[in-house]
Amino acid sequence: MMGFMTEKVTSVKHWNDTLFSFKTSRDPSFRFKNGHFIMIGLPHEGKPLMRAYSIASANYEEELEFFSIKVPDGPLTSKLQKIKEGDEILLSRKPTGTLILDNLLPGKNLYLISTGTGLAPFMSIIRDPETYAAYDNVILTHGTRFVSELAYQDEILNDLPNNEYFGDEVKEKLIYYPTVTRDEFKTQGRITDAMRNGKLASDIGLPPLDLENDRFMICGSPSMLKETCEILDEMGFEEAKQGSLGHYVIERAFVES
Repeated sequence: MMGFMTEKVTSVKHWNDTLFSFKTSRDPSFRFKNGHFIMIGLPHEGKPLMRAYSIASANYEEELEFFSIKVPDGPLTSKLQKIKEGDEILLSRKPTGTLILDNLLPGKNLYLISTGTGLAPFMSIIRDPETYAAYDNVILTHGTRFVSELAYQDEILNDLPNNEYFGDEVKEKLIYYPTVTRDEFKTQGRITDAMRNGKLASDIGLPPLDLENDRFMICGSPSMLKETCEILDEMGFEEAKQGSLGHYVIERAFVES
């Protein structure tokens, strides 16, 4: 099909009954920036059925990785969640998106604020050595309902700090802050509440949020995006828009279903 690449599924991981991730082969000519998304999908009644998905793998990796919810009656995800190794999948050739470091003003601390599958673009960004070169601290937050939805924990806590090329930077600069709302957990509650009342900064041992030092990328549910933007706007932070650099960026092209 014109405008699409056909790639093979190389592995599938089911995190629980609502979340899964998968990897595909990658055309050597395909280029993207960490934080970008593409359209992925499957043929359906002779036409490609496509949805926007952030790329969770870093741009130097040989495979592409994606993180998805399972929707039993979803037009695409009802089929996508059944894929297995060796299956073919359609990928668009044009990566795009606003969740890239290029859109932010210089700063010291990079906050990656995510809920649910909004974690995906930030997995790409924390796998990027340039992220650690640009910031003194990289704070990855991940808000979920249940502990079982805290995907990628083992990689964040164990694999990345032991990366042979930039593991030392990860150990020094990456701060992982997961929060859960419906299970017992060490950090409970909504990430927006923790931002508003100062708990986030105090829990991780950093000063209160301020315009000079702190930059934000936000990805998750529509309600979380709206509330987080309101919090930052009230504090004087400005969104990067239409080519102008800002204190924070969100992905306006799509949000988590």
